Amino acid sequence: MWSFFVLSLQALIIMACHDVESPLQMFNANIFEDVMSIFITSAILKLIKGILDIIFKWKARNTMPINEKKKQMVKLGFAAIWTIVLPVLYSHSRRKYICYFTSYKTWLGEWCFSPYMVAVTIYLTGSAIELVLFFVPAISKYIETSNHRIFKTLSWWGQPRLYVGRGVQETQLSQFKYTFFWILVLLTKFAFSYAFEIKPLIEPTRLIMKAGVRNYEWHEIFPEVKSNAAAIVAVWAPIMVVYFMDTQIWYSVFCTIFGGLYGVLHHLGEIRTLGMLRGRFHTLASAFNASLIPHSTKYEKRRRQRGFFPFNLGRGSDGQKNSMAKFVLVWNQVINSFRTEDLISNKELDLMTMPMSSELLSGIIRWPIFLLANKFATALSIAKDFVGKDEVLYKKIRRDEYMYYAVKECYESLKYILQILVVGDLEKKIISCIINEIEESIRQSTLLEEYKMKELPALHEKCIELVQVLVEGSEEHLQVEKIEEQHGKLVKTLQDIFELVTNDMMVHGDRILDLLKSREGSEEETEIFMRVIEPQLFESYGEMKCIHFPLPDSASLSEQIQRFLLLLTVKDSAMDIPENLDARRRLSFFATSLFMDMPDAPKVRNMMSFSVLTPHYQEDINFSTKELHSTNSSVSIIFYMQKIFPDEWKNFLERMGCENLDALQREGKEEELRNWASYRGQTLSRTVRGMMYCREALKLQAFLDMADDEDILEGYDDVERSNRPLAAQLDALADMKFTYVVSCQMFGAQKSAGDPHAQDILDLMIKHPSLRVAYVEEREEIVLDAPKKVYYSILVKAVNGFDQEIYRIKLPGPPNIGEGKPENQNHAIVFTRGEALQTIDMNQDNYLEEAFKMRNLLQEFLRNRGRRPPTILGLREHIFTGSVSSLAWFMSYQETSFVTIGQRLLANPLRVRFHYGHPDVFDRIFHITRGGISKASRTINLSEDVFAGYNTTLRRGCITYNEYLQVGKGRDVGLNQISKFEAKVANGNSEQTISRDIYRLGQRFDFFRMLSCYFTTTGFYFSSLISVIGIYIYLYGQLYLVLSGLQKTLILEAKVKNIKSLETALASQSFLQLGLLTGLPMVMEIGLEKGFLTAFQDFILMQLQLAAFFFTFSLGTKTHYFGRTILHGGAKYRPTGRKVVVFHANFSENYRLYSRSHFIKGFELIILLVVYELFKHTSQSNMAYSFISFSVWFMSLTWLCAPFLFNPSGFTWEIIVGDWRDWNRWIKEQGGIGIQQDKSWQSWWIDEQAHLRGSGVGARCLEIILSLRFFVYQYGLVYHLDITQSSTNIIVYVLSWVVILATFLTVKAVDLGRQLFSTRKHLVFRFFKVFVFLSILTVIITLSNICHLSLKDLIVSCLAFLPTGWGLILIAQAVRPKIEGTSLWEFTQVLARAYDYGMGVVLFAPMAILAWLPIISAFQTRFLFNEAFNRRLQIQPILAGKKKK
Repeated sequence: MWSFFVLSLQALIIMACHDVESPLQMFNANIFEDVMSIFITSAILKLIKGILDIIFKWKARNTMPINEKKKQMVKLGFAAIWTIVLPVLYSHSRRKYICYFTSYKTWLGEWCFSPYMVAVTIYLTGSAIELVLFFVPAISKYIETSNHRIFKTLSWWGQPRLYVGRGVQETQLSQFKYTFFWILVLLTKFAFSYAFEIKPLIEPTRLIMKAGVRNYEWHEIFPEVKSNAAAIVAVWAPIMVVYFMDTQIWYSVFCTIFGGLYGVLHHLGEIRTLGMLRGRFHTLASAFNASLIPHSTKYEKRRRQRGFFPFNLGRGSDGQKNSMAKFVLVWNQVINSFRTEDLISNKELDLMTMPMSSELLSGIIRWPIFLLANKFATALSIAKDFVGKDEVLYKKIRRDEYMYYAVKECYESLKYILQILVVGDLEKKIISCIINEIEESIRQSTLLEEYKMKELPALHEKCIELVQVLVEGSEEHLQVEKIEEQHGKLVKTLQDIFELVTNDMMVHGDRILDLLKSREGSEEETEIFMRVIEPQLFESYGEMKCIHFPLPDSASLSEQIQRFLLLLTVKDSAMDIPENLDARRRLSFFATSLFMDMPDAPKVRNMMSFSVLTPHYQEDINFSTKELHSTNSSVSIIFYMQKIFPDEWKNFLERMGCENLDALQREGKEEELRNWASYRGQTLSRTVRGMMYCREALKLQAFLDMADDEDILEGYDDVERSNRPLAAQLDALADMKFTYVVSCQMFGAQKSAGDPHAQDILDLMIKHPSLRVAYVEEREEIVLDAPKKVYYSILVKAVNGFDQEIYRIKLPGPPNIGEGKPENQNHAIVFTRGEALQTIDMNQDNYLEEAFKMRNLLQEFLRNRGRRPPTILGLREHIFTGSVSSLAWFMSYQETSFVTIGQRLLANPLRVRFHYGHPDVFDRIFHITRGGISKASRTINLSEDVFAGYNTTLRRGCITYNEYLQVGKGRDVGLNQISKFEAKVANGNSEQTISRDIYRLGQRFDFFRMLSCYFTTTGFYFSSLISVIGIYIYLYGQLYLVLSGLQKTLILEAKVKNIKSLETALASQSFLQLGLLTGLPMVMEIGLEKGFLTAFQDFILMQLQLAAFFFTFSLGTKTHYFGRTILHGGAKYRPTGRKVVVFHANFSENYRLYSRSHFIKGFELIILLVVYELFKHTSQSNMAYSFISFSVWFMSLTWLCAPFLFNPSGFTWEIIVGDWRDWNRWIKEQGGIGIQQDKSWQSWWIDEQAHLRGSGVGARCLEIILSLRFFVYQYGLVYHLDITQSSTNIIVYVLSWVVILATFLTVKAVDLGRQLFSTRKHLVFRFFKVFVFLSILTVIITLSNICHLSLKDLIVSCLAFLPTGWGLILIAQAVRPKIEGTSLWEFTQVLARAYDYGMGVVLFAPMAILAWLPIISAFQTRFLFNEAFNRRLQIQPILAGKKKK
């Protein structure tokens, strides 16, 4: 890959030198011959590669097969031959070629060639064969995997003879897709680089080469050299760095385009709002049954014949009469789970539940109330003022289906209630006559003529009163007096309704009497009838009751009355339910997923069985009561939860039947309180509850598979309680198909120590009887008359409140010799069962509605994806920790863009998706026979998850990504937590670069798939690193030009002012720096799922909340830890913690974490910029300088300020004072054995050099070479001091070292005085310091009077000598083994402490000044917690609670 970019760069430079404007100009003989010189470079690069191969494999020479040694030597020999032959032929045949004119007038015109071109043709023979095989992957795969001697011989030259990695080629179609993608990316990249980076630089380069260099402004080390090569390097170097980096930018752009296109094709975001959900709700039942319900054989055949479109276009039900009933049952279970999780209230539960009745079997559907909200009232308002024909009114109401359903259901409900309520014969006849009259007028379309619609609102109110009385009367434990009172109200309401209908509404109300009279057979009955129609209608007389009140005790009747009341009373506000944002998101995604392409669901008894495995170490299982109310370090957890989740807290109190927290405690509901809080943190109990939804879903789906219509109508919960055999069958079937194992590595040790965590784990097993816990037990046994530690893997379950051992497996040794998490998984994988295995981290969650899709997902293992069925199924995630602080929001969006649009593209078309520690589902049989799911070697497998993907791909597995199922995931929410996480990931990526897995993938993949692999794994971090290196190269190049005087010469003589390529390069770098690489995919994904207007608004809001600061700061974290680990190694796991409370990090903690990764680099960049500003030539354009340096200023200030900007309460005066005291105590504390780094600067400083302990000589030498850059300042600046009087003699530089030596001796003297006098002779020490100060002041005054030392000289001297001192410290650290134990090392510690103290003061001073301004603290709180303010959360009490502590 790098050879390709180098050769392309050479070709582009040659084309720019020839001023090529069109690709057709390439066929000019001279240009074509010059471009072909790239093959000389290619031969040289191959020679270098051959030498490097031998160097890197030198240590393995004794175990290397003889054939491999021969191959290496032959390759090196051929490379050396071509390195000689091609340059010789090129030099002898340059511009000497034979031309043949074509007989036909073609666009070529003539054919020309030379001996060099013939040699190049022979040189490219091997590449041509590889190209042919590339276009026919089936043949290349056959050659690789075949053991035939001929094919072994053919592949001997090109590929190492390894079993692992053979035959990883994709199908022709897949290969075409990712090849086309990368051709587009590379063409765009090269066109941009040629037009905006390389070509504009040719003319300035020629001018620089012509300009003569006469005088330097410093002592020139090589005065005889008159060329401007150094100036050309200073100009070209940053362009070259950007050239090798900007492919990552173009990949991001095309990732956004293609990822968005694929998202649209997969129906992503079709239902993203409540309005869309209501509009498409009537289609959910058919989509649900098509996707999640097993189909009949007849339907399957019909679907296969449908044939062409792969997605759910036209998907529908297979015609089962109970299909709607199944949807209603599942929908209600999902809504009930929302209520159990306290996402909705009791009222919302009523509004969202669908009634289950036998009407569903006949196709009559009663939609949930939230769909019909205000529809009935709207229909009344339409009818009340309507003038016209009945048919027009009918069409107007029928135009809105939900309005029609609301009117119809209200009418039918009223009829049904009156039918049960009214029991008197006379009253029944009256009501029957009225109903018949109404229905007859509807049939004859005379409703508007025979009824006064203006009275409908009054009738509406009376109906509400009627139903309210019925609801109140159905309450239990009513007293007799209360019942009589309600009876009287009911009679009065019925009489009012009768009078309103007959007198006010009906035009011919007397017709009711005429109808009755005509139906009666005798005058006596008529007289009786006339006598009874008085105000006493509906009243009881004697023992005869006219109404049945209270109503019969029937759950279905009470439900229908309650629903009727909601239909009559619910207003527009019900259209916004559920109010909880998480409930809305989950419903929208579930509805959307039903229209996505997913395999058909099998019956539960036929589905693949699977296990879920969760590793757990010492993280929280449940928050204890003490933890909930503890306020030692911050506000209490329960207080935090109440403020962050106010709606869920209110719903929880409603479910518990309590008014507040005190009432909960009084009623002894602490355990429910613990669970409620734990389910909102990143705890094991939340993960277990979520994953156990899979078992509940399987039981419900098995019930739907086996139940008949009557059982479905009765309801799942009722049948499970009443039908014991069926319930036992469902349990057995679910246990056969689903196993959940939590690998609690420390459970055995916690039990032995009486740790409360052990009881929490046991409580989890008791709560979820099918949960299994695996752990490691360590015990001593007598072996051969000697005690020996023995280790066992044990699987337990809960029985009668205790843990009972199921299996015990003896281990060959301690299981924790590698990385913790993969070792934890590896020891427990033997206890999993089934054909599939899902890996779930401890900070994840699952949902009931998503669990219904698991059996569809498992069917993916039976689908071919290219050449083979998948072996790892990737799933999408929702980050549930992004709803409060801005940092959590940024991290959530960044992570969301990676786990959605990023992985969507990795899986298809790039075919390089691996495993990223997410809820992927493994083909268990495939993986346990090929090395397992986790590599656990310490350090190298720090990012152990991705190696499972590497391992699968190398063994011809297939990894897919499925977006129709998602799980929840928690992320770090504080800057320090995020930085530790990113440091761990950067460390892991640096270790991946030297792993054999990446090497094998690079060897086996074709060129374009290798590009995909590189730029989506380690390449992202390497591009970030070289982008920052590019800034340093640019600034140090400019520093060289300014201090040496070359810049002045170039501006005056060569007229080289603003070089557009440099501006382009810095603009490209800022694209990466400001987080736009993640910003583009992020905007696209949000646009797909929430709408592009929302995406644009969120992006702007993120910038206002300083998202650019966050992404720039994260860039510094990635580059520091990636680069340091590449150079020295030392990758290690960094625990971040999963705190739920917003907390303030003190100044010393921030300094320890960011001093070397950000602060030092920030100060270095600022010094570079200040020096450049001081000494740049005045004729240079200020606008150009501002444009070029803006991103650098922004980066340096961000690296210095971001930890304090994103630190809650970072500008509160009381906290600032406490931080200053803590900082002074920490910086002055002496270290030693057993003293932690958070207690002493010395302990931290020693620990900060841990990465150097294992470094080799080469790494230490490179560290010293890099440190030499700090001496450039001194060498250049001392010649610009006024005191030197423009002298360029070397003596000036020597005298500057004398000044440094005197300064060091002064520092050492003060430190020695502190050790000798500060304790017993404090006054002497003070006089000594005064003497030193006066002496320095005297020297400065003397030099200013005699040698014209100016104030500018003092400032420039600081800029010159401070970097030198730091460079000496870095060199001393690199050679520590040689000087440790000497006085030089002790002085290094003194000097380093002084530097750290000085940097701390410089960082602290602006914070202290800004803390005096209250508006700064308010502004910080607003942008840090804008999400909380937008949701009207009470963040201020949390911060205030913290301040009081």
